[in-house]
Amino acid sequence: MIIRKEFKFENAHIVRGCSSVKCRSSLHGHSYKIELLFESNFLDNGQMVYDFGLMKQNMKALVESFDHAITLWSGDGEKYVTDMKAHSDRWVQLPVSPSAEQFSRVLFVMIDKLLELTSTVNGEKEVKMHSVIVHETATGYAQAFREDAYSQNMGVIELEEIIFSEEVRNDWEDRELFEKIKRKESFVNPLSV
Repeated sequence: MIIRKEFKFENAHIVRGCSSVKCRSSLHGHSYKIELLFESNFLDNGQMVYDFGLMKQNMKALVESFDHAITLWSGDGEKYVTDMKAHSDRWVQLPVSPSAEQFSRVLFVMIDKLLELTSTVNGEKEVKMHSVIVHETATGYAQAFREDAYSQNMGVIELEEIIFSEEVRNDWEDRELFEKIKRKESFVNPLSV
């Protein structure tokens, strides 16, 4: 069975190297719609794959880190990256270009790692990321599956190379959220406390 949780955020970026001159040379933004899809062949004690309430904590914080922020590619020009950081309190730096395709891969890897580290208490079994869909416009989206998210052919996504600005981290209930994920610390199911 597959379940889906939707999130939304506003974000700005430049996608260097794309065919559209506007897209590759001008800062611009989108109203993104993100769909996280989870799968399991089992239901928990509440007859659910995974309680949607569980997604309102850390998963939501990670996805909404991109809201009203600029997403930067570490491979872009150093002056551009430095200037954008100097003029925006909210930014995220990625090891890959911030296209919809790469956004879907980055979000898959981050949420997948968080899901692996979250202990469950209501009989959830074998809940896995199925895919992540990133709607960049009303008519266009990218969908990443596990094989895409961890594909070396599409660029390796190392968590250590993803950087969130201090202002973004300030919005998290746990300012060390991403550091804990990188250190592979376990998380307690937020509904059980």
